Amino acid sequence: MTDVAIVDLHFIDMPAEEAAADATPLVVIHGLLGSADNWRSHLKVWQRSRRVIALDLRNHGRSPHAEGMRYATMADDVIALLDKLSIKRAHVLGHSMGGKVAISLARLAPERVASLIVADIAPVAYDHGHDDVFAALENVREGRPKNRREADDLLAEHVDFRPTRLFLATNLVRNDDNVMALRVGLDQIKRGYSDIIGVPDGEQPYDGATLLLRGDDSHYVADDMIPTLREVLPRARVVTLKNAGHWLHADQPEAFQQAVLAFLDAQ
Repeated sequence: MTDVAIVDLHFIDMPAEEAAADATPLVVIHGLLGSADNWRSHLKVWQRSRRVIALDLRNHGRSPHAEGMRYATMADDVIALLDKLSIKRAHVLGHSMGGKVAISLARLAPERVASLIVADIAPVAYDHGHDDVFAALENVREGRPKNRREADDLLAEHVDFRPTRLFLATNLVRNDDNVMALRVGLDQIKRGYSDIIGVPDGEQPYDGATLLLRGDDSHYVADDMIPTLREVLPRARVVTLKNAGHWLHADQPEAFQQAVLAFLDAQ
């Protein structure tokens, strides 16, 4: 789909319980600055009924760093992983940026997508909104903290909200110099940020079964975005989770898990 080199993505592969071995697998795609590790508690629930694969997108988690953050490019990476795992079709779940990857995958290669679950993102372009986050991560990179407490102090110079700092801290690892370093490809992400906040790739609507979960306290899928959503995902069923923001899978984990299970069981 694109001429950018494919990245061999890191992934977590959790086999289904024996009784569910024949069920269609579920592929889970994290959001910006997230990783497969963020989803482990959910994976344990979903693997009771099917094989579950959670991946690290390029420049995230344990996957390689590479230029190019177009959604078609990231969809190509996911297709290469499906091929590597001999998965012809899968249910695909994506949160935020990962939701746009999932939408792009469904539009560009619908034969590979059994159904689509999109978590708190719409197929629209968004305004710039991560300057403070990028500044906080740059601060950590330059400050070379010796431990997580020092790292949190550096993050706090730009990000007041502690839950956001805790999330960002999942991207820190101790390096060979014994300092806390970034494992994300921050420079590549920043250079590709205009693509990240843009619309998903693909020209045709995806007419497969689709569930869109949104947080009641989030602005990412506002009511005025629904008409555009319907143009891209005409069969989308929109479900709003109460007392949940953009990280709805963390704010209301059980409700999120059960909504996904109910949707998959109906396919």
